[in-house]
Amino acid sequence: MTDKQWNAFCNFKEKYKELCKKWGQISEKLYPLQKEAAKKDTPDYEIENSIVYNSAYEKITKDDEIKIIVIGDNPGKEEQQNNKLSYLVGQAGRIADGFFKRNSELNVDFRKNVLIMNKTPVHTAKTSHLKFVLKNGDSSVKEVLEESQRECAMLTAELQKNLGCKIWLVGYSELKEKRIFDGYRKCFAVQYDGDSLNWEKIFVYQHFSMNRFLVDLKEFREKNPQLLLEESLYKLGHLHRDEIFDCYQKR
Repeated sequence: MTDKQWNAFCNFKEKYKELCKKWGQISEKLYPLQKEAAKKDTPDYEIENSIVYNSAYEKITKDDEIKIIVIGDNPGKEEQQNNKLSYLVGQAGRIADGFFKRNSELNVDFRKNVLIMNKTPVHTAKTSHLKFVLKNGDSSVKEVLEESQRECAMLTAELQKNLGCKIWLVGYSELKEKRIFDGYRKCFAVQYDGDSLNWEKIFVYQHFSMNRFLVDLKEFREKNPQLLLEESLYKLGHLHRDEIFDCYQKR
């Protein structure tokens, strides 16, 4: 990274860390909601952190080259464990890592060239559980869920513009109108209003979890066999981007 890029990353990291500390002040309210939300469809597990800051940021150095910012949903069961405290280190992360390893022509090491962010640092075993947390939490819980989406959208967009890298926004379905991350979508779009140069670097895909990204990409490539992998990723990512953001980004 250049001096400017490194300073931008350090500012991003420190701002996000402080926000996570602030949001963590309501952990005592979040914990019972997160436990209750998981009861219906998730085997019992220990919640060690209700709010998760990505400790992997502390390992990034000035010598690293960030080629992609991948934005997942929110920290899951493995991500919130004290011995991990990192994003996309569960099944979805292993699928993403495997994808880049199998496709070396992309020249991306998922664990070295990719900075991973989420739409909120609020943990739930499954992303869908955020609906329960939002519905049953008090005003302070609702405020954190909404504010964290806005702040994450603004911080990530600012970092992308400073680094000049691509953004892979994964988790297509929950970005739709009136879904869990509709607030993130709206705030994210505003950051690129009139900025066509950086908007060109934004791509939206299905999530890595449950192989949805791989299945979607495979189906797209079967319909477009003339395209190389990188071309397919470009077209598919912009196709989904325009589907999700069309009402906010008219050009």
